[in-house]
Amino acid sequence: MPNKEVQFVDIGLAPYQESWDLQESLLNHIAQIKLRNRREGLVQETPNFLLFCEHPHVYTLGKSGDESHLLMQEPFLASIGASFYRINRGGDITYHGPGQLVGYPILDLENFYTDIHLYLRMLEEAIILTCQDYGLIAGRIDGLTGVWIDPESNNARKICALGVKASRWISMHGFAFNINTDLSYFSHIVPCGIATRGVSSLQQELGREMDMQEVKSAVLVHLAQLFEWNLHHVSRETLNLTLNQ
Repeated sequence: MPNKEVQFVDIGLAPYQESWDLQESLLNHIAQIKLRNRREGLVQETPNFLLFCEHPHVYTLGKSGDESHLLMQEPFLASIGASFYRINRGGDITYHGPGQLVGYPILDLENFYTDIHLYLRMLEEAIILTCQDYGLIAGRIDGLTGVWIDPESNNARKICALGVKASRWISMHGFAFNINTDLSYFSHIVPCGIATRGVSSLQQELGREMDMQEVKSAVLVHLAQLFEWNLHHVSRETLNLTLNQ
């Protein structure tokens, strides 16, 4: 039977490299179980994980991205307290920083469905529903990944970026949802390679600072319902024990 259990950890404010390393470790943990099952004819369940975090100021460029979309020289990054990483997800350049909810599902998609496009649409739907919880009109724009406020207007603005990678049907990377994000940092890039659209946040749309925990809880509820997850809140220490088994 497919395993719908998902171990959830909110790791708080985490350096980008640290969270990337953790994702890689979890992906490799799942991959080793899948390989052992196939090699030895076993039926051991594969686990699933979900990480929530915020990052210090950082720009990340996907493997298919255009480096010219970083509108500054790397030495300037230090002056604004930011770092830059070329990474292995899909998509172009984006920004992560405090006040932004970053979600990293590390799932064996064979426990759910082997359809990357459907997977992306479900992640988007969780954010769309969360925005609707706050009375905002959110949705998709044909041909563009992510979630947009007023998507059918000339003033459509992106509130959530997505970029994922899958290896052996195991997902990593995920979504970045602007909640109380300092949007000025987006002025240093062409966000997601789209020069004709703006960016926004819940704080900007609603005119007030948001309760991060409240928004995280809403996103979790929608993700669990859409994917039919059975979420288990675990500690970082428990996660480390799992990896050391």
